[in-house]
Amino acid sequence: MRDFVFENKTKVYFGKEQMCHLHEEVARFGKRVLMVYGGGSIKRIGLYDKVMAELQKAGAEVFEPGWHRA
Repeated sequence: MRDFVFENKTKVYFGKEQMCHLHEEVARFGKRVLMVYGGGSIKRIGLYDKVMAELQKAGAEVFEPGWHRA
């Protein structure tokens, strides 16, 4: 086996109302975000609107593929 180094740094926010940190974290990585999701449940439960609001706070330009279900 060849020698190698693997690093998988992950930050996880637990608890109620932790979505408020999303804009801070997104801003660290740039201004362009690819938003990919499956069916319509993300919109039915209101998560889509919360995520989009946080991305707007970060000044992000959001791209959504045209093939997702609305």
